[in-house]
Amino acid sequence: MKNIAVIGAGTMGNGIAHVFAQNGFDVHLFDISSQALERAVQTISKNLDRIISKGGLDENQKQVILNRLKCSTELKVAVEKADLVVEAATERVDLKLNIFSDLSRLTRPGAILASNTSSISITRIGAATNDPSRVIGMHFMNPVPVMKLVEIIRGYSTSEEVVQQIVELSRQLQKIPVEVGDFPGFISNRILMTMINEAIESLHEGVAGVKEIDAIMKLGMAHPMGPLQLADFIGLDVCLAILRVLQEGFGNPKYAPCPLLVNMVTAGKLGVKTGEGFYRHDPGSKDVAVSAQFLSRSSKSFD
Repeated sequence: MKNIAVIGAGTMGNGIAHVFAQNGFDVHLFDISSQALERAVQTISKNLDRIISKGGLDENQKQVILNRLKCSTELKVAVEKADLVVEAATERVDLKLNIFSDLSRLTRPGAILASNTSSISITRIGAATNDPSRVIGMHFMNPVPVMKLVEIIRGYSTSEEVVQQIVELSRQLQKIPVEVGDFPGFISNRILMTMINEAIESLHEGVAGVKEIDAIMKLGMAHPMGPLQLADFIGLDVCLAILRVLQEGFGNPKYAPCPLLVNMVTAGKLGVKTGEGFYRHDPGSKDVAVSAQFLSRSSKSFD
């Protein structure tokens, strides 16, 4: 396996492209936006500079890595020679099903089709293709160049050969693969999003403020980041989308997203990507928690 195509040049897509290129693979990065592709290459270059500053690479090695990376706004061009395609598009069921339907037509026979989905059924995604045996979940964690875990999800029809190839490939990327079943949210987000949603519910009910909730989880549970700050970094819209997948998939009200989360997304307060969520994220300064009183008023205004 040598040629890798990555679909989507956002945060996860450029991180996945970075890791493959850094580990010797030829990577073709696809996005419908040429501007997104430009930003992705700039991000990868800056991340490589950070590694250089820590003594992990030199300038020549950086250039070799960047030379392994190609970009395209044409899906057919990006995937036609791929041994593996990793989809990292927005977490929307309709979008992913359309992409995989196209991939099954445009890729060569035998190419593995992997999704970086954080919650959507791999069996459902595979059913949109002409060969679900070659479809698998390959869920990287953010930030991809740093985090070691790859959550491997086997769909109902995924072949054993494909599973073993992706497990071994993950190790080649210096990651640690962990296999889980094909249930909504898998393991990572089934647990994480439930915790984040409960933290938001606690804030919504006035049990404690933003800083207090995060401090308790950091100081008492040894979490490196509190659940509300983590939600801001993930994106509140992404958290909401995953919770809705859990709610629909399990039919259990315990996964229903907190009204405060729904209202913040409606108001465009999505976290780091918009500059404000549970914290205000000002460039060059530390994140400042938004007051509980403001969030309470904001929630009521949208109910």
